[in-house]
Amino acid sequence: MTDTSARHAPEPIPTDQLQFALPPSFGDDVAAERQYRKERLTAALRLFGRFGFEEGVAGHITARDPEFTDHFWVNPFGMSFKHITVSDLILVNHSGQVVEGRYHVNQAAFAIHSQVHRARPDVVAAAHSHSTYGRALSALGELLEPITQDVCAFYEDHALFDDYTGVVVDAEEGRRIAGALGPHKAVILRNHGLLTVGDSVDAAAWWFITMERSCQVQLAAKAAGKPVPISHENAVHTRDQLGNDLVAWINYQPLFQQISRSEPDLFT
Repeated sequence: MTDTSARHAPEPIPTDQLQFALPPSFGDDVAAERQYRKERLTAALRLFGRFGFEEGVAGHITARDPEFTDHFWVNPFGMSFKHITVSDLILVNHSGQVVEGRYHVNQAAFAIHSQVHRARPDVVAAAHSHSTYGRALSALGELLEPITQDVCAFYEDHALFDDYTGVVVDAEEGRRIAGALGPHKAVILRNHGLLTVGDSVDAAAWWFITMERSCQVQLAAKAAGKPVPISHENAVHTRDQLGNDLVAWINYQPLFQQISRSEPDLFT
């Protein structure tokens, strides 16, 4: 039998030598930042397609251009989320005109997102689609309740747009939605669905994905019984731990890895 009593335990690896992904910094290189945002936008759209967030031609994700900050990149009208590539994206100006690309813009996308981007200079990206559970909760006119750890990211940081007047196609309705969103990361549009924002495409997409799942959990829990709420104090504490855009970016990375490796054609 070999005597291992004298063997030394492995030395810990210094933490500064361990890999940990963080959002990149581009400095003054707007071309590189633009390409990065377009790639992340396309990946997010592909993920929305994979998760079944499409409903006909409804749904859009936008990313503010880093140079022309009153312009945003968006998915073309009428194209499946599942098929979009970087070269398909269109750039829309503050008047709703396509200035780059060869496809039409969804007028609802412009009406809502242009006003959100205008009202929130801190927002790089906004996401909206007619996802199943988001629509179901919106039909109840309810906010998310602090009944799980994950949903606490939205505690006192999402709002309800408590009105419905039809398909959003005018700027005034977009301004009302932006007003309801206020300083928050998300808004539930009654009888319509969810809208989330972030300081990166990754953050906005993650907030939408986890918000949709939180809607599903709330609906399921209430159908099964009476959920036990997390206390106000603990919900606030958990939100402070999980509810910032950097944490959202980090949480999103496994999803980006999955879609970028399984569908590399999205970068074309």
